[in-house]
This record gives sequence, structure tokens and C-alpha cells, in this order.
Amino acid sequence: LLIQLLCYQGATVWLPDPDAVWVSGLLLQDYSPVEKHLLLELSDGREARYPVGSPSDLPPLANPDILEGENDLTALSFLHEPAVLHNLRVRFLDYSSIYTYCGIVLVAINPYEQLPIYGEEVIDAYSGQDAADMEPHIFSVAEEAYRTMTRSENNQSIIISGESGSGKTVSAKFTMRYFAVVGGASQQTTVEERVLASNPIMESIGNAKTTRNDNSSRFGKYIEIGFGRNGDIIGANMRTYLLEKSRVVFQASAERNYHIFYQLCASRALPEMRSLKLDAPERFRYTSRGGEMHIPGTDDLLDLERTCNALTVLGVLPDQRTELFRILAAVLHLGNVDIQASGRTSERSYIDADDRALAVFSKLLGVEGPQVAHWLCHRRLAVGGEALVKPVSGQQALEARDALAKHIYGQLFTWTVRRLNSALRAHREPARSFIGVLDIYGFETFDRNSFEQFCINYANEKLQQQFNRHVFHLEQEEYVREELSWSRIEFSDNQQCLNLLEGQLGVFDLLDEECRMPKGSDESWVLKLYDQHLSSKRHPHFQKPRMSNGAFVILHFADAVQYECDGFLGKNRDTVFEELVNVLKASQVGTWNQVGFNLDRSIGSGRRFRRSLQMLMDALDGTTPHYVRCIKPNDLKEAFTFDPRRTVQQLRACGVLETIRISAAGFPSRWTYEEFFSRYRLLLRGLRGQEHAGASCRQALPGLIPDPDQYCFGKTKVFFRAGQVALLERLRAERLRVAAVIAQSRVRGWLARIRHSRIRRATVTVQRYCRGAAARRLALTLRYTKAALVIQKTHRMVVVRQMFLTLRQAAVTIQAFTRGTSARFRYRLLVAERAAVLLQARVRAWLARRTYRRVRAAVVFTQCCARRRAARRALMKLKTELTHTHTHTQTRTQELAMFTVPLLRSLSLSLSLRGADLRADGALPLPPGLPASVLFLCVRQADCSGDQTHARAKYRCYSCPLPTSPLTLPRSPSVPALLESENITGLSGSAGKPGPSRKRAGSDPRAAAVGGDARTMSAVLRELGALHAALSRQDLPPALMEQAFSQLSYLISASAFNSLLLRKDMCCWSRGMQIRYNVSLLEEWLRGRGLQAGGAAAALEHLIQAVQLLQAGKKSDRDAQALVQSCTALSSQQIVKILTLYTPQSDLEERVSLNFIRTVQVPCYHTHFLPYSLIAFLPCSLPALLPYSLPTPKGGGQSVIVNSNK
Repeated sequence: LLIQLLCYQGATVWLPDPDAVWVSGLLLQDYSPVEKHLLLELSDGREARYPVGSPSDLPPLANPDILEGENDLTALSFLHEPAVLHNLRVRFLDYSSIYTYCGIVLVAINPYEQLPIYGEEVIDAYSGQDAADMEPHIFSVAEEAYRTMTRSENNQSIIISGESGSGKTVSAKFTMRYFAVVGGASQQTTVEERVLASNPIMESIGNAKTTRNDNSSRFGKYIEIGFGRNGDIIGANMRTYLLEKSRVVFQASAERNYHIFYQLCASRALPEMRSLKLDAPERFRYTSRGGEMHIPGTDDLLDLERTCNALTVLGVLPDQRTELFRILAAVLHLGNVDIQASGRTSERSYIDADDRALAVFSKLLGVEGPQVAHWLCHRRLAVGGEALVKPVSGQQALEARDALAKHIYGQLFTWTVRRLNSALRAHREPARSFIGVLDIYGFETFDRNSFEQFCINYANEKLQQQFNRHVFHLEQEEYVREELSWSRIEFSDNQQCLNLLEGQLGVFDLLDEECRMPKGSDESWVLKLYDQHLSSKRHPHFQKPRMSNGAFVILHFADAVQYECDGFLGKNRDTVFEELVNVLKASQVGTWNQVGFNLDRSIGSGRRFRRSLQMLMDALDGTTPHYVRCIKPNDLKEAFTFDPRRTVQQLRACGVLETIRISAAGFPSRWTYEEFFSRYRLLLRGLRGQEHAGASCRQALPGLIPDPDQYCFGKTKVFFRAGQVALLERLRAERLRVAAVIAQSRVRGWLARIRHSRIRRATVTVQRYCRGAAARRLALTLRYTKAALVIQKTHRMVVVRQMFLTLRQAAVTIQAFTRGTSARFRYRLLVAERAAVLLQARVRAWLARRTYRRVRAAVVFTQCCARRRAARRALMKLKTELTHTHTHTQTRTQELAMFTVPLLRSLSLSLSLRGADLRADGALPLPPGLPASVLFLCVRQADCSGDQTHARAKYRCYSCPLPTSPLTLPRSPSVPALLESENITGLSGSAGKPGPSRKRAGSDPRAAAVGGDARTMSAVLRELGALHAALSRQDLPPALMEQAFSQLSYLISASAFNSLLLRKDMCCWSRGMQIRYNVSLLEEWLRGRGLQAGGAAAALEHLIQAVQLLQAGKKSDRDAQALVQSCTALSSQQIVKILTLYTPQSDLEERVSLNFIRTVQVPCYHTHFLPYSLIAFLPCSLPALLPYSLPTPKGGGQSVIVNSNK
């Protein structure tokens, strides 16, 4: 019924499209149940007819324009797939915002471009803030987890998931960097450095290039970061899951092996790497199968240096690092071992004794080469209690070689993780609480899915179940907190699918049973699956493909996936011959023994993965989870390119749409009574004021929404089901339309009367002017006739005169030509005569200069000889004076030693004279500046006495160096007061756009620390006044006073400016008026105390310009030009960010159009040459200028000292 009411002419709906997934259409007529088609106008201008069989077939409705670009998807009035996809597209492409909330989930879209939003100044801006007030960001999730942990000491977890190339690893890296900065005070300690140093190591040995991502993580990672009682990082622990070991021996086309192999090959020319016998990656089988040797924009040699530095930070010794590289190089050489088949049917195989790769492999690992060659081509079997050695075929030997390589790399990867955990373990104290960061594969589906995809999707099923239960639990808590009588919300529980995978006689159970069979095979295993889940009782989540008997289909929560059974048993067994492992255990490499090559055949890979996953789920169940879903916008890795088909596929796979469905099942739209009353006051006629908003809403809503099941009244909020806010918006728009029609009719009548009066007066005026024009036309005709006679007379005279002038000009031209020819001939004769005279003068001058140079050379030679003899005489004289000076210096040294002995005796005597100091608590308050005056007199007396040693000692005692370490300033309530204090009455009540409050219970860290009065400008000004009075009592010089308040004004202004850039609710016209008024109060306070001249007022300039930008017009090109010329203190990035965040607070305003933003952006890049930074750098300190002035001469009698201090 609701959708039928909202399907009226002019409404926007969404239609399915094969290319864009969803396209918008405008209804050209109202919906009628009788009509079987909807007449629509598509976004490209075409008309279309959409078939509608019943009201349930109506297309999804679009949200109001005021909700476009909302930073929380659950705030949308209509919660469905097209609305979510459109909102993400608008934020990503139009506003360049890669982060969007979806309830408790943060959706992060990979921009494939470096953005300046991860600096320390951004971390400082998010630190200590409430996530509901800030723009969506990965730092807001990290801050919420960190603050919740420090307040309640409950363990937290951040679950980051998404498919390869979506930015999971980068998000996890920035999360750990945030914890390292916030939990490590002003400087990173050793623990924080080690936590961050683990990233390049794990990327080297666990990341590889794929077709979807140049730095794809090929394993799951869960890091628990431990925090002490003060909130600082004291240790960490890492767990890994499902390493893709098959990549070591095989890579698909256009892919690479793990980065560490290419880094070693790139450094083969280094002296410490020559013993590894490495070559170019094209020469090794394990690094050349994918055909990709290099990644554009990546330097493997530089990456290896970064990895070595990280190993050093984590305490790995150079010898251990070298042995680690030896094992990795041995894996590469093992892949080059050439195994050849022999025999008629190739049932045997052998390795040449002089195989170079085998020799290098054996030397690097310190094992016997013949033993390795033998057991690669043979296998030991136990038959009837006897051990038989059986040769294997060439294909089996190749499989054994690859299995050995995978086993070595897997064990080495496990040892590296253990070594990292040992370095990251807390040693100072046990961790009070921890925050876990989970970086794991998202849901995967390819053309051919195998055992790896099966395990990944199983893990995502477990995580989705945990997510569903957590979301449902939060919904229950919200309803209980608001004292609602609610019915149980239905949500999709995937327990049936999990029972199919992990239950008794499930997929994993039958797989382990088949692996225990001596002749088990993939084909027999899949037949057992068919018999178990299709024959006896058909499982709703299991299907058999129509055209295949070697595959099965699992209906996961995200999509149906077809798995090929080929290779399941082999990958689950993870088979490697025990004889080869025994050969490796005899290695002489020291690190080899620490790696520990234990061969556990008791359980398969699947069961081992299930156990580790269950441990992970138990750990996550004991934490408060926070979710980040990473989205890959396109497969071409192009910056800010949005592919709707790929995006919607990932939204379905990562559970974002499931979150929307759960929210839509209950009451997704939630308003406080004050917000609802402010927005829909015009619908609530004859009711009480703002102070009785709750009673007014309870009284008016039954008349607006007849169905009581569509809304519910809570303790502090009113709850609506999906679509009800859109209905209220339509009623509000209709009420505004009727009022507008009445106002227009009155105005149009008044305008018509005014127009009639003006026309009447204009008619009389036109008639008067017409009669006057006729009379003037007659007079003008007579005047023209007389003028024609004058013109004819003048014309005849001009023709005759022109002929005379032409003849006279011809005669003058002939005379001039004749005279010119004669003059030019005389001129050429004079030039030739002048050139001859000049040539003679130049020759005579050259002869004279040659004679002069010869004479000067002879004179210089004579002078040099005379000066050489004089220099020799001076040198002899200086040597004699040097000898005399050495003798005099020795004599003065002996005299100084004799003079020092009495001084030392007098010094020892003075140390024996001691007295009792006066008690400090008995002294009366000193006059300002008295201690400085007394100390200055003491220094002057020592200086006048002539004893420089004593004077320098006094100066050192009375002076101390200033501290150079940065001070951590406590957070001041001045920023909330400057931004949120409402000193102008009447502006706060403006109706805001519809959207639920994202404030979570107990999530605001400022509520406990900041009182009600601390958020007002009067309280801030009182604090500044107290500080000014304290400094004045100490006789601080005016110049230093001005500089101190200039620095303080900069810190207040920069903090407020940063919060303004990161809070969308602050970027509106009314809030700009409030902030500008608050800033003017601060400016008036500075002027009243004469502090504006020292730069304090200038420090507020960028905040003032930002507020003016909110208040200025934003429509025409003239407005854009005015903004560029006035906002000179803002960078182009800051101007664009404020315009993007600007949010209209009423229907009378319009959004800032993208064309206007682009119009402002182009001239800003050419005129605003400011640093490429989004927000102001808070730790910045302004240069201090210490004025130098001679002290006033002051004798001891002029200093007033009370008797108790004498």
C-alpha cells in the first residue's frame, strides 16, 4: 500500500538494466492497479513501458534528493540494492569519498590512487572524537575500537574482508599504524616499530602479483595487538590461515610467485648474495611460469632492503637472515632439478648425477645430493611387514619435487610467523586488553573453483554467521534501551549451509573419510556426496551440475558456487614423502633445526584449517567486533572508475546487502523527538512547542500514519519502518506545495494590479510622445532640404580642388626623386673615404700595442726577481721570531701553574664553610621580577670583580637549557565551544535533512570529560582571561605575551579547522553563522587586551575564510571567482573538501553542484600554491622572537626584600 501511494507522477524509480545493473526512471503518470504498464522516462531521455502484473511487481522507489550522498546507508528512507549502489556511486565518483558507513559496517572502496587522508595530522584529528560526528574513515573505526577498549577494558576486533585487490591489506596496515601512533604517545617506541615492521616481512613472503592485484595477500592474517593499562602498545601476536602453497610451484598466466623470490633474484649481484648462485627470474621454473617478471612501479631490490631492515628491527641476526635466504634460494634451485623418465612405458625416472640445480640445492641446505635424487625417484612401501623400494614414474617424481618445495616453503612461512610473534611478545607486563585485526579473503568464485576456494568460502560462512548474530544482538539492545515492545526480527541464518559443510557426514567429514581410504579418489568422494545429500534427503544448499559428474554446487549466503572435485583429496592430504623429510632433517644449516620439518599425517589440511578457524571464531566471540568491507570498483585498476556490475556482486558477497535487509526488517529510520518535531512541525498543527516534542509526536503521528505497526515510540526516539519517512516527506512536500500555491496566487494578483496601473500610465505617455514626434519630424524635413543645397555646392567645389591637388603632388614627387639620386651618389663617396681612414688607424694602433706588451713583459720579469730576494729575507726573520715565541709561552705556562695552587686551596676551604638555608614555606610572596633582579645583580657583581671564572660559574648555575622534546598538550574544550556553542538564537532550530542519529550509547568520549559549561564560548574566554592574568602578574614582556597567545590562537584555530573538514554536520550555512560569531567573540577578546598585533588574529584567518566559504553564494561563475579571490589562506584541496561536505539544512537551499566545484577547482590549482595537505598540521609551532633590551641599572638598595627572606 505504501509503494502504491508513493508511485505518483514525478516520482523516481529504479529499473533493472543488463549493463548498469540499475537505471533511474521518472514516472510520467500516477500508478493505477488497473494499468498493466508504467509509463517512464529513463535517465537518457528515452520513454519506456515497464510491465506491472500486480502491486508486488512495482519497481523499487528512489530516495529523496536530500538523502543523496548520505554517509550512512542505513539512513536512507528506502533500503534496497539500487539505493545502496547509487549512493555508493555518488559518494565515490562525485564526492571522491571512498568510505561509507552501513550501520556498524564501514564500506571502503579502493580508489587505486594515493590520497592525502592518512597523515599524522588526520590521525590527530580523529583521535578522541566520536565516530558519529566524523566523516567515515578507517581511522574512525580504529578510534572507536581503541576508545571502547580503554574505557571498558573489553577486547575488541576489527574484521576486514573483501576480495583480492579491494584494499584489505592497506586498510589493515593503516589500522595498525593508527594504533601505533595513538598508543605510542608522541614518538614510536620499540614495540610500535616492531608491530609496523612485521608488515613488509609478511608482504614479502605472503603476497604475490595476481591478475586482480599487484600486491595480493595469499593468506589470512589475524593480529592481536596488546595494550597496557595506560593504553600503550606492549606486544602483539599473529596467526595466519590458509597459505596458498600451490603458488610456490605454479602461477597462472600474468601472475607471479611470492615477492621474496624476485627480490632475491634482483639482489643476486650483492656480495652477500653471490653464494646463493641466483640468476634472473626467467631462469627458474618456479618464477617464470606466469610470464610476469616485474611489476610496474616496483623496485624489488629496494623492497628487499626494506625487508632486511624490518628483520633487523625484529631482532633477526644477520646470520639467521642469510640462512633464511639460503633456504628460499634452495627452493628456487629445487624447481630447476631436471627429472627424466625411463623405461618403455615411462614407469621409471632418474636424475643425472651432474645436475647443477641438485648440487646447488644440496650445498645450500647441507644435505646429501644422491639421497635427495634417490628418494625423489623412488618410494618406500610397507608390504607384509617388509619395506620395499619402488621406482616412480616421471610425473610422480615431478609431483614429489613440487610437494617437497611446497612443504619447505610452508614450514619456513610458519617459522617466520613464530619468529615474529617471539619478537612482538609483551615482555614488560601482561596485556590488559587487546584489539584484533583480521585480514582474510573475501568470498571467492571463479570459473574453476577448487579446494582453496572451498576453504575460503567456508571461512566466510562462519564469519557471516558471527556477523548476523552480532547485528541482531545490537538491534535487540537498541530496542531494549528504548523500552520497546518488539517482535523477533527474522534474519537469514546460514546454519543449514554450515551443517552441510562441517556437520556429521558433511563435506569435510566425507572428505576426511575418503582420505583415510587406501584407494580413495576424488570421483568416489563426490559420488558419496551425491548419495548423502541428494538421494536420501535432498539438502536445500547442495546441488549437482547438470552436465558434470565430477563437481558439486554449494548455495552459499552470497552466491551459488560450483566446485570441481579434481584435486580435493590431494590438497587435503598435502602429501610429501617421509623419506625426503628425513633427508632434510639431517641438514647442517642452523636455522633448519629451528624451522622443524615435522610431518603430521594424523589430520588433513581441511581439518587443520577448521580447528584454526574455530579458534579464531572463539577469539572473535570474546571481543566486540567492528567490520570493514573492502570493495574493488573495477578490474582494470583504474583510478576512480566505478563498475556497477562488479560492485554489486561484491556487495552481495560481503554481506552489505544482508545488513541492509536486516535493518529494513525492523525499524531502520530512527529520529529523536526534537529532530522529528523540527523537521515535520508544519504537519503538526495546533500542538505544543519544542520543549514538548515527545507529546506532540505521540499526538500527531496516528493522524499522519494510520497503521500503528509502521511506527513505534521509544524512550527518546520515534522508530519508523522502511519507507515511512518517504511518506512523511511526501506529505510535507504536499503541504509545502499547497502553501506555495496560495502564496503564489496572492502574489500574482498583486503583480497583475501593479502591471495594469503601469500599462495605463505608459499608454498616456506613449500618446504624448507620438504627437511630439510628428511635429519634430516636419521641422526636421525642412532642415534636411536646406542642408541638401549646401551639400551640393560643397561637392562641386571639392571635385575641382581634388584635381588641382593631384597635379601639384605629381610635380613635387618628380623633383624629390631627382634630388635624392644626386644625394645618394655623394653619400657613397663619403663612406668609402671614411672606411680608408678607419683602417689606417686600426693598423697603427695594433703596432703600438704590440710594442707596449713586449716592454711590459720585461719590466714584470725584473720586478719578480727583486721580490723573490726580499721574500727570502722576510722568511728568515719570521723563523727567528717563532723560536722566541715558543720560549716565552713555556715561561708563562709555568707561572700560571704556580698561581693556580693557592686558588685550589682557597676553594677547598670555602667548601668546608656551610650554612642552613631558609625554609621556603616561611617566605612571604615575592614581588614580581624580584628573583630575576637578584640573580642579575649577582652575575653583575661577579663580572665587575674581574674574576671571569667565577662569573661563568654563576651564569651556568642560574641558567638551564629549554627542553627540546615536544610537549603533549591535553585536549581543550575550546574546539567544541568554537564549533558547537550556539550563541545566536533562532538558527539551531532549522530543519535538518532526514536521517537517523548514529550516536551509539556510551560512544562519545567527550561526554564524561567535558561538562555542560565547558562547551560555551564564555567558559573558553574565562580560561583565556585567567591565563592572561597569570602571565601579567609575572611581568611577562608584551612581545612574548603576544607570541604566546598567537601560538595558542593557532592551536585552537587549527584544531577547529580540522574538525570542520572532517564533520559533515558542521558544513552548513547556519552552523557557519554560529562559528563566525564565536570567532568574532575571540577576536574581540584579543583586541580588548591588545594581543591582535602579534599574529593572534592572523592565526584565525584560515578558519574565518572556511566559515565565509560556508556562508557565501555557490551558484554562478561570479560566485566561484569571488570564492577563489577571497579564500587565499586555503589550499585548493581544502576548498573542494568544504564544498563537497556542504549539506543544505532546509528545502530552501540547494546542494553545491559538481559543475560549480569544478569551476572553483581549476583556478584554485593555478593560484593557490599551498602545501598538498588536506588539514592543518597541529604540532606546528610558530617561531619565537625573543626581544633583546638592556636591563635598567639597578642597585642593591633599590630591590625591596622582605625581612623574612633576608
